[in-house]
This record gives sequence, structure tokens and C-alpha cells, in this order.
Amino acid sequence: MALYKPTFLTRLKTLSKPHRRSPPSFIALRHLSFNTPEEAAAERRRRKRRLRVEPPLSSVQRPQQLAQQVAPPKPIQNPNAPKIPEPVTVLAGNRLNLHNKILKLIRDNDLDEAALYTRHSVYSNCRPAIYTVNAVLNAQLRQSKYADLLSLHRFITLAGIAPNVITHNLIFQTYLDCKKPDTALEHYKQFSNESPVNPSPTTYRILVKGLVDNGKLEKALEMKEEMVEKGLARDPVVYSYLMLGCAKSGDSDGIFKLFEELKEKKDGVVYGCLMRGYFMRGMEKEAMECYEEACGENSKVKMSAIAYNYVLDALSKNGKFDEALKLFDRMKNEHSPPRRLAVNLGSFNVIVDGYCAEGKFKEAMEVFRLMGDYRCSPDSLSFNILIDQLCQNGHLGEAEEVCGEMDDKGVSPDEYSYVLLMDACFEVNRIDDGASYFRKMVESGLRPNLAVYNRLVDELVKVGKVDEAKSFYDTMVKKLKMDDASCKFMMKALSDVGKLDEVLKMVNEMLDDEHADFSEELQAFVKQELRKEGREEDLTKLMEEKERLKAEAKTREIEAAEAAKRSAKAAVASLLPSKLFGKKEDESQSTSATENTIEASSGSEAQAQDGSEGSIEEANVLESVAVDANTMTEATVADSDAVDTKPF
Repeated sequence: MALYKPTFLTRLKTLSKPHRRSPPSFIALRHLSFNTPEEAAAERRRRKRRLRVEPPLSSVQRPQQLAQQVAPPKPIQNPNAPKIPEPVTVLAGNRLNLHNKILKLIRDNDLDEAALYTRHSVYSNCRPAIYTVNAVLNAQLRQSKYADLLSLHRFITLAGIAPNVITHNLIFQTYLDCKKPDTALEHYKQFSNESPVNPSPTTYRILVKGLVDNGKLEKALEMKEEMVEKGLARDPVVYSYLMLGCAKSGDSDGIFKLFEELKEKKDGVVYGCLMRGYFMRGMEKEAMECYEEACGENSKVKMSAIAYNYVLDALSKNGKFDEALKLFDRMKNEHSPPRRLAVNLGSFNVIVDGYCAEGKFKEAMEVFRLMGDYRCSPDSLSFNILIDQLCQNGHLGEAEEVCGEMDDKGVSPDEYSYVLLMDACFEVNRIDDGASYFRKMVESGLRPNLAVYNRLVDELVKVGKVDEAKSFYDTMVKKLKMDDASCKFMMKALSDVGKLDEVLKMVNEMLDDEHADFSEELQAFVKQELRKEGREEDLTKLMEEKERLKAEAKTREIEAAEAAKRSAKAAVASLLPSKLFGKKEDESQSTSATENTIEASSGSEAQAQDGSEGSIEEANVLESVAVDANTMTEATVADSDAVDTKPF
């Protein structure tokens, strides 16, 4: 088909013009033109590294990364700020397996291994969670291993594991059980001011109960006010502890005042304490009306096992033990675990104590042995209550029988168990048996206090067993901090039987012990006892000999330190290269000064030791000359260091 003429002419003009290509962009020229193949290879490696660091983004990821780039940087956290405890969701994977393994050790009653495994895991690839640590701490608290508990808590604090409120509660309970309420309050104050977690109602229950048990009712009332100020609801359990404290102090008005503060939130746990208040005022009718209101057939008050126990205790200790037994039978019938828990260990303890108060020890032991039928395992407190009552009423044989059952129940006797049996044996002149209980207590790893030890040696000395008393003294002197009265008693007993050499041996051991204090009062007492046999000078000679030996030991230490110092200087002087000292004249001077120093010091030592030539003053003069020579040698070395030592 023929083209239209004007169109054809326009096409010819376009083709006749030279074609101009657009110049390449700077980016294309920069990335595609290389002078050598090595530059091209280097560029390829650079692009690969960039792709590894910054992979290409999809259309979905690009807005997110742009938003992250635009977002402001995170503020720098204070490294000294307290750490927030981990949530319970961290117990997963390997940490959950570690948690379960430590729980198995706790169930096997291997607390030492559980604590050691927890310590080792802190610096492993699988750190234990605070919940795992709390499980070990709680197990140690149940078995009264307070020193191990505090040691583990100190360790995890230094390791940086943030504690939660349960950890703090366990520490409060530990100090309160150890009769250190002031220390517990100091820790609570620090916890309130510095911890990022808030106290729980359980925290105030532990503190209030511990303060009441330690005779600090006013502090407990202040803690109750602080709980209300922090916005926590009024806890009936806390009020029940306070009402019990008022009952112990004989403040019946305080009981009713606290009961009125609860207003309409009157839980069954406070009714037993209210009954105590009525009994204290002699209002028996009102007390029984309160009992009917709480435990009657038409009662609408919610009663737990603890609430029932308060009522049982109020009835049994105020002449209503028959009513307490009826209520106890009703509690056993209602008890249907796990849906209904109407009986616990405290219920049996109250009834056993009540039977003993009534003089019915056979029935008390029968009730005590019924605990297992209601899934209640007796602890050391339950055994001690029964043992105490049996010992006080002259039933030592039955008490020893009950103590023998502790191993079958998986309970270990504590210090109080052994002390009860020891005192009971002393009451019936069974001195050897009482001493054997004390020995068992020590062999079990328990630590009796000084008062128990004094009772033991006093009974042994009374029956003339001074040697056995001295053996117990030798055993306990390293475990107990003996006071002057205990030392005087033992020395007096030995002196009365003519064993003054044993008295001097005791003094010798006290002088050798750095922690023992051989006071002037004790010295005068020993001199007085030795004077009876005309051996007063033996103590003086012994003390002078100890002073001489200490002085000689101190002198040997000083001489050894000076000899080590001289040897070090001589070794340094011999190891230094001669070229570092510049001229040979300086080197020869320093060498001669060193030799003179060694000769002078050796001469002074020989002269001081020999004693035949010269005197101590001359040896000191020679020693001072040697020191001056050492000073000259050090100055020579310093001057030679200043010389230019460049190679020629």
C-alpha cells in the first residue's frame, strides 16, 4: 500500500537526523564499569555481604521495618534498678524439666542435693526460675533448716535471680521463726521501699502472726493499719491473729474492738477469738450464744478447719471440753476430702492437748494415732505436745514410746524433743539416760543452747560424774560460746576432786584459742583455786611461757619476711641485664654495694645469733648500714635507667 506523501517526507527527515543516545546515569556507570576483573569481584562480594546483612524485603515487611526505623530509640535502663521477677510462663521446655527434677529431689527428702543442684544450675545453660528456687526454700523452711535457707537466698540474690513476693514471704517467715522480729521488719521495710512487687495478703498474715507470737502486739496492730492504707481489704485471718494476741495479753476490750472493725465481713475464723473474749469477761452465756451462732444447725457462718480449731481451743480451755468433743465428732463426719476439709492437724493437736489436761492420756494417745485415718500427718510439734504432757505428768515410758514412733512417721526429733526427755530423765534420777539423749541430740547434728548444756553438766557433777561432765565440756566448747560462769563451774568441779592439772589444761586451751577470752575475773578465780594447793605460780609460769612462745613466733615471722624481701631484691639485681646500667663503673659500684649489703646483713644475723661477739645494738647498726646500702643500690639502678640505652 502506497504511503501518503506528506507522511513519507516527514519519515525521511526523521531518519536523516543523527540518533542521539541518552548519556548513562551515574549509578549505572558506577556499578557496571570496572577497570579490572578484581574490582568487579570485590563489588560482587560487597553486594553479597549486604544481602546477608539486609535481605530484600517483601511488600508486607517493608512498612514494618520503616516503622521501626522511624520509632524513637529505647531509653537506657538503670542497671541498679531492681529486676522484675519472671512470669510463671517461663516454666517451659528445659526449665520445666529442671523444675520437675528438683521437685523430685524434694519429695525424696534430699534437700541438700536439691539445693546443690539449684546452685549449679544457676551458671549453666538452663537457669532455674524463681519458682524452682521458692520450692527449695519452702522445703528447707518446713524442716527448719534456716541457715541453709538464708545461704541459698543470698546466693540467688548475688546471681541476679529476681525474687517475687513468695520469696520475700519465706524470708519473713524464717526470721520470725528464729525469734528475730526486728530483722524481719527491716527486711519488710526494704521490700516496701525498693521491690517492684507489692505485698500480698499472705505477707501481712505472716508478719502479723509472727509479731504476735514474738510478743510485739503493737507492731502487729501497726501492720494492720498499713495493710488498710495500701488499699487491701480487711482480712479476717489477720484480725483473728490480732484478737489472739489481745487474748494472750488479757485485753478483752481489744478483742471486741477488732471484731467491730470487721463490720459485716465477719468470717467464722474470728468467732473462736470472740468466745475467748466473752470467757475472759466471765460472760459464759454470751460465749455459748456466739458458739451457737457460728456452729449451730441453722448457722449461716462459713466455717473452715482453722475456724473450727479456734472454737475447739476456746471450748477446751474454758471448761467446755465435752462440747469440744461433740464438735470434733461433727467435724470428722463433715470431713470429706477434697470437697470438704473440716479437720486438719491442728484439730487433733487441740483435742490431744485437751485430753492431757483432763488427765486422760490413754485417750490422748488413741486420738493421736487416728491422724493417719484422716490424711493428717503429725509433725514434730504434734509429737512434742504429747511428749511434753506425758513427761509433765510422770509418764516417761509412754513419752519414750511416742518418741520412738517418730521415725516410723518420717519425722525427726528436734532439740525440744530431746530436751523434754532429758529433763524428764533427770527428774526420776536417770542421769545416764538423760546424758544419752543429749549425746543423741549432738550426734544428730542439732545444736543445743548453753542453758541445756549447763543443766546436763550440773546433774552430772551432782552425782559425782565429773569426768563425763568434762568430756561433754570438751565436745561443746567448740560449738558453744562458753561464758565465764560455765567455765568457772567446770573448773570448780575439777578443783574439788583435786584435778588441778585439768584446770591448767583448760587455761592452756583458752590461751591458744584466739576467740576465747581469758578475762581477769577468770584469772583471779583460777589463782584462788590453785592457791588452795600452793600452786599459784603454775598459772603465772604458764601465762609467761605462752607470751614467750607468741613473741618468738612473731619474731620468726618478721625474720622470715625480711629474708624473703632480701632474697627478692638479690634475685632482681642478678636478673637485670648489665647493659641497662650504662657504664661498667656504675655496674661495679652497684654490684659491690649489693655484696656489701649481703655481707653486712649476714654478719649481723650471725652476730645476733651467736651472741659471743658484739651485742644486739651492734647488729642493729650493721642492719641499718645494710638498709642504707640497699637504698644506694636502688638509687644507682634508677640513675642507670635514665641513661640512653640505644644501640650503637
